[in-house]
Amino acid sequence: MEDSLYEALFEYTGATGQSVQDCISAAIMQMLGRQKSEQPPHNADFTFIDLFAGIGGMRIAFEQAGGHCVYSNEWNKYSQQTYFANFGDHPDGDITKVDAETIPDHDILVAGFPCQPFSIAGVSKKQSLGRATGFEDKTQGTLFFDVCRILKAKRPKAFLLENVKNLCSHDRCRTFKVIREALDELDYEVYYQVIDGQAFVPQHRERILIVGFDRKRYLPENIQFEFNIVPKDPKPVMSDILETDAADRYTLSDKLWNYLQDYAAKHKAAGNGFGYGLAPIDGVSRTLSARYYKDGSEILIAQKNKNPRRLTPRECARLQGFPDTFKIPVSDTQAYKQFGNSVVVPLLSAVAKLMATELERLDSISEEQLVGVVEYG
Repeated sequence: MEDSLYEALFEYTGATGQSVQDCISAAIMQMLGRQKSEQPPHNADFTFIDLFAGIGGMRIAFEQAGGHCVYSNEWNKYSQQTYFANFGDHPDGDITKVDAETIPDHDILVAGFPCQPFSIAGVSKKQSLGRATGFEDKTQGTLFFDVCRILKAKRPKAFLLENVKNLCSHDRCRTFKVIREALDELDYEVYYQVIDGQAFVPQHRERILIVGFDRKRYLPENIQFEFNIVPKDPKPVMSDILETDAADRYTLSDKLWNYLQDYAAKHKAAGNGFGYGLAPIDGVSRTLSARYYKDGSEILIAQKNKNPRRLTPRECARLQGFPDTFKIPVSDTQAYKQFGNSVVVPLLSAVAKLMATELERLDSISEEQLVGVVEYG
């Protein structure tokens, strides 16, 4: 490496807090990813972008529905590594610093955006202070604002947003009210529903899905979207996702197992429901969370003549509906965090297919109306 280049790189890493190795790795992955994304899609029914992408669960879902990803964004470097290992794309970093106009045109925006507290003051008070109201003010300073910023700039045909169930009740329902108002002011017809992932995987995992269609492109009366989710049959159970030869390192130590039992007994005596969870082999587990790496207590597997064990990373992947071909290039700790933060892939795939079908129908209506106008003229 030339001295001037190394000096510039050293100065950059000092300012960003990154290592030289991380910077070089990221640069190479971004170069390879750009080359791949510049290749035209083959038989793609639609294009989409993947924001707050994590390890690509939603990307898999929308690719299964016939989509082609033209842009991705994820700030966590370990998630970026997993994403690159599986898709050959290195996601962009800090979304707040991305110029929306540089993002490629796309049909569907997909985002599992983080839920951050919204602070809402009365419109009249803001107006008296000469401050902005409406869309720009309501979402300023949150990562949801960046989703809206990109929707406003790129006007995709539709979007899908995913978040925790509690988004509906956060701040006495005011957070969700602001989100709905912001999307409405952007002129999107919005549909939402809380759906449990156990329709597709052996895990109780309730998430809110928010779908929107562009009212500037389609007449509102023509939009007829419904969450007609067909559950998997037969219903999946825990035994479907378990490995037969889990390594001994996943078995809880005597110290940890005794601690979890004592902790559960203490809270049970106090009338609380806290404690470890032994997943029924013929049933569904609790919700897999990003904290699973700490002790695995929420989902434990009973073992004969041994302490219970936690799930392996591959079992966590299966619990979220990832295919066994999905690569796990990171440590167990990072893998647990990544799958705990991810989505139920087959559920999102089902919704993606419903959206693709609705867009095809709406585009067909628009074409018929355009032909009618031309013939009438």
